[in-house]
Amino acid sequence: MINCVINDKKLQVKEGSTILEAAKEVGIEIPTLCHMKLPNFNYENMPSSCRICMVEVIGRPKLCTACSEEITEGMVIKTDTVKAVEARRINLELLLSNHPKDCLVCPKNLNCELQALAEKMGIREIAYKGDKAGHKVDSSSDSIYRNPNKCIMCRRCETMCNEVQTVGTLGGLNRGFDAIVSPAFNLPLADSSCTFCGQCVAVCPTGAIVEVDATARVFKEIKNPRKHLVVQVAPSIRVAIGELFGMEPGQVTTGKLVTALRKLGFDTVFDTDFSADLTVMEEASELVDRIQNDKTMPILTSCCPAWVRFIEMNYPDMLDIPSSCKSPQMMMGSMVKTYYAEKTGIPAKDIVMVSVMPCTAKKAEADRAELGSNDMKDVDYVLSTRELGRMINLYGIDFEGLEEGEFDQIMGESSGAGTIFGTTGGVIEAAIRTASEWLTGEELEKIEFQELRGLKGIRSAEVAIGDMHLRVGIAHGLGNARRLLDGIKDGTYNFDAIEIMACPGGCIGGGGQPYHHGKEEVLLKRQRALYEIDKNKEIRKAHENPMIKKIYKDYLGRPYGERAHNLLHTKYQAREKI
Repeated sequence: MINCVINDKKLQVKEGSTILEAAKEVGIEIPTLCHMKLPNFNYENMPSSCRICMVEVIGRPKLCTACSEEITEGMVIKTDTVKAVEARRINLELLLSNHPKDCLVCPKNLNCELQALAEKMGIREIAYKGDKAGHKVDSSSDSIYRNPNKCIMCRRCETMCNEVQTVGTLGGLNRGFDAIVSPAFNLPLADSSCTFCGQCVAVCPTGAIVEVDATARVFKEIKNPRKHLVVQVAPSIRVAIGELFGMEPGQVTTGKLVTALRKLGFDTVFDTDFSADLTVMEEASELVDRIQNDKTMPILTSCCPAWVRFIEMNYPDMLDIPSSCKSPQMMMGSMVKTYYAEKTGIPAKDIVMVSVMPCTAKKAEADRAELGSNDMKDVDYVLSTRELGRMINLYGIDFEGLEEGEFDQIMGESSGAGTIFGTTGGVIEAAIRTASEWLTGEELEKIEFQELRGLKGIRSAEVAIGDMHLRVGIAHGLGNARRLLDGIKDGTYNFDAIEIMACPGGCIGGGGQPYHHGKEEVLLKRQRALYEIDKNKEIRKAHENPMIKKIYKDYLGRPYGERAHNLLHTKYQAREKI
């Protein structure tokens, strides 16, 4: 432990602690823009580039950055001197002098850390006039929109892309007014190796990187009397969207969500938990088939589109091991444009399928040509959680005060297994519940697999299924996925089944969710809420869902059969890594 003094407060801190960390221990706030830390996922961004956290150390002639300066024995620090505060203000004004002044129409308006800090510091005019950067806006992607003119070079997105996700798409280029964080050679994002996971979006403090907004197009479809609007809601949305309306993280809002969507004008509201159950049926069938017929192992779950694109570009020699199942989003789209269309007599061409997803990569997934059918898209539009929140606010809906609604029942009932798809480890746990009973022919007594749960980046467990011990591996975050796949290739890991999710925590930490600003407790609250929903469900296994039984009996035939394969499965392709 090291002794120091901050603003006349004496304290002891661990060796290696920064001034910023020490100040937090005694409740002293030092503003930052570039600093970012999420301990459980073992990453920290502290390039000291924004220079907003300047403090004074007694005995030194110059100020230093609190986020990167380590405490030394006997150090005396002042965070509130005129010299320190004025330096912060000047540095902030310099950032603002090179920033567009379109806050009112910016996607991050009122969610922008730069804007909030300018308000807190009382910036009312910019003293520094002169040239501004004039970078080209990148709208090439279906998922992510980049406006480099709003970049403050905090490098958070670069840290996420390179160190956490190991995708390696974003990097700092050039200097001065030409400085930019961009794909190599300033390529458009759509032509790069981006997986569209959206973790750069989740951590950007300004409007430099945001999701592509589909709300205007969806409103236009809602107003079209010739179109029938169907919407589906992903499992993790119900435990996160309440945060946009001042509710606590993890508060379950399923019924309110349904009511809100009806008020917005959607004709039919379905639960993606249902198609998650459908995914379990197909994925568990594929797992059983591989085990019984000695086929390629391990099987990898394929629900996460960012992870799918990652393996296509980085491990093309391993494309025989992911499950061929489409994601729950795309399975629902396929069923709506076929089964639902036939049941209701509504032509598929007149149905507009909208998804509410926690993920920016789901937007790109919906546009993949091989995931459509009959020359039409199975999913027409994808809204992030944040986008839906904006739509609800636009209509002036009192979300917290809404009555509880019910999903439409033709494809609305779901099991607890479908719900836990929204968190890391949930997909494989849901599949094992079904696969176990099919392999043994006996009812599963132990429903909950605690050994598969948690937020550890890579975890493993052995699950007893009769006389067999199924070796299961789980990774969330693409950096952890890379370490796991490399471990499989070099023999470090030996698994029978693997679940991979691109985002920290899985879908609860998706790039389209309410900003959690690196707060691990937010992810934990969302995760616990999903497990609580599962625990309180009367039906907790996908194969016991009566609506799942009905759709196979009436339309799909047997699980993993010919018709199910045509509608619910896909193929992967090697993609060039740029």
